[in-house]
Amino acid sequence: MTPGTSPSRGGRPERADGLDGATLPDDAADAERELAAGTAPSGSAAAGGRRISWQKWTFMPAFLTAALLATWLWFRGAQLDSIAHQAVDHGKVWLALRQHVQLTAVSTFFVLVIAIPLGIALTRPRLRRATPFAMVVANLGQAVPALGLLVLLVIWLGIGARSAIVGMVIYAVLPVLANTIAGLRGIDPTLTEAARGIGMSPLGVLGRVELPLAVPLILAGVRTALVLNVGTATLATFGGGGGLGDLISAGIITQRMPVLILGSVLTVALALLVEWLASLVELLLRPRGLEVAT
Repeated sequence: MTPGTSPSRGGRPERADGLDGATLPDDAADAERELAAGTAPSGSAAAGGRRISWQKWTFMPAFLTAALLATWLWFRGAQLDSIAHQAVDHGKVWLALRQHVQLTAVSTFFVLVIAIPLGIALTRPRLRRATPFAMVVANLGQAVPALGLLVLLVIWLGIGARSAIVGMVIYAVLPVLANTIAGLRGIDPTLTEAARGIGMSPLGVLGRVELPLAVPLILAGVRTALVLNVGTATLATFGGGGGLGDLISAGIITQRMPVLILGSVLTVALALLVEWLASLVELLLRPRGLEVAT
């Protein structure tokens, strides 16, 4: 009889730790079958590593580079008259692109500052009853047409980037607020009760348990808000806010197709780039404990 074993009822040696030695080959066979079927956890997932493939890193930049290069070559060979040159010369394209990025970045910053703390507050017991009212107010931003909202803000705040930013914030606050509330409410109550049971303060439970578990949904809302802001920023031109909408409106008003196509392609490319960057950030900031094999 070998050390660490004891007689079993059928005379077969049994391990002292309660594991039958005859079951080990079966477990190994099951593991091999899972690995062959692709259902076994991957090594990177088991180790908590980030699983961002090289396709994720390279496909979208390569696609955008090819699309922009093709657009630039086509635009360079297009026959532009003096009116089209006036719309794109003297750095007007780069100015419009820079203004568009600034409008998107500033409006998204204020969306995060407003929506995430408000969503956290609305999931606390004292303010939980106000959640339906807050969601109704947030829904009004997307219920009103974006252009009509911008016109009302221009009448109230005047022409300029400020009216456009306020309108973009109102329009994009809903997905971040809704996802913050849904992410925090979807946490298993036993987890928060266990955290309180070991002596964590309410802020400790929020910072170490609730927010990390709600991060995936919150980041998905931020990603949606970013793409919404890129699209809504094109309407800033009607309120004097600038952006790529200047090129699009100039192409429509002057009936110059090259200018219209250039502004449209740059807007689509910027939206795809922002969505790609946001997806990378979402994967990188996702807590390691929530990583699963795909």
